[in-house]
Amino acid sequence: MTKGTPIQVREHEGDIYACHEDFHTIFNEALTELYLISFLLTYDSAKAERCLVSGLEDCLSGNRVFREWARSWAKRAIVQNAIRELKPRPSQSNSPLSGVMFSNVDQHSRGPGRHFEIDAVLRLVDFDRFVFVMSVLEHYSEHDCALLLGCSAGDIREGRMRALKELADSSQMQPSENQLLVQGKKSALC
Repeated sequence: MTKGTPIQVREHEGDIYACHEDFHTIFNEALTELYLISFLLTYDSAKAERCLVSGLEDCLSGNRVFREWARSWAKRAIVQNAIRELKPRPSQSNSPLSGVMFSNVDQHSRGPGRHFEIDAVLRLVDFDRFVFVMSVLEHYSEHDCALLLGCSAGDIREGRMRALKELADSSQMQPSENQLLVQGKKSALC
């Protein structure tokens, strides 16, 4: 063995981890998407900006993460900052929805592209809005949502059901022409 071999291995290992430049690229290329996630969670432009900036700082100073997970890690950092900022808690009501199961989220979305109106999402109470954005738009598991929000999986299910019911009810109203729509993780911002 030559002395160069361990160095080459370490250099190769370093390539699998995201570096500062990777996170700068992610935040530059996906700024609109990341800001939208932050805004949907916080419903306040100043808080959304703080969560976005703090998310970048956390990514740059936090634990090492595999390069292929860097984009998800950036979103998670923003979600965690929004949770710290707003501290959403599940409501203590006994929801009549607790026995209802929504088998297909798409049936509750609006329009041919299966959109949710941003205004309708923003009208949700904090906890239900967080659960909706995290579990439906960002596809976090119930378990991950429960861990991040510090509640039970049952609280997550109930929050998601309340959100979907409210969004389905709001889809019965006629939208104005200038309302923005959210489609999964992508949106058309005017």
